[in-house]
Amino acid sequence: MLTAREILPRGTWSEGDACDRVVLDHDERHRRRFHYVAQGGTGFLLDLARATVLRDGDGLRLADGRIIAVRAAPEPLMEARAQSPHALLRLAWHIGNRHLPAEITPEGIRLRQDHVIRAMLEGLGAEVRDIDAPFSPEQGAYAGDGEPHGHEHEHGHHHGHDHDHDHAHGHHRHAG
Repeated sequence: MLTAREILPRGTWSEGDACDRVVLDHDERHRRRFHYVAQGGTGFLLDLARATVLRDGDGLRLADGRIIAVRAAPEPLMEARAQSPHALLRLAWHIGNRHLPAEITPEGIRLRQDHVIRAMLEGLGAEVRDIDAPFSPEQGAYAGDGEPHGHEHEHGHHHGHDHDHDHAHGHHRHAG
């Protein structure tokens, strides 16, 4: 079976050089080892040293030298917008406090659809609309490890409520 062990970051290669392409949602683009079948029928095994987020426009070099283009698939999202920069920062704080994957755009903040989070954002004054778009959330402060794509930092817990806690990473929230 063909393997892909090298990622060609977007902008470092020409999409015209691709022999085939995969169109993947965000979860499908965050892998270490996975078998894919590209749109043109090319089957290959992604075999990376660590779990990596593939970006829209990246290329995967196959063992035989051919390149598979990576495209981000549109997926159902919600986009929160605010009336002012201050209000948008406030929304971002509440989203970050819940450790939610979020994509910051010039228009607002994109998140996966979630009725509880939608209600929270609307309660904070956000305008929230449903969209279908590729999802490329921020990788976070711990992603910059010198690798071309870094890795995502996992806290090992998920929750959807206000809370006080210490992750021992130097960021704290104190009740006041």
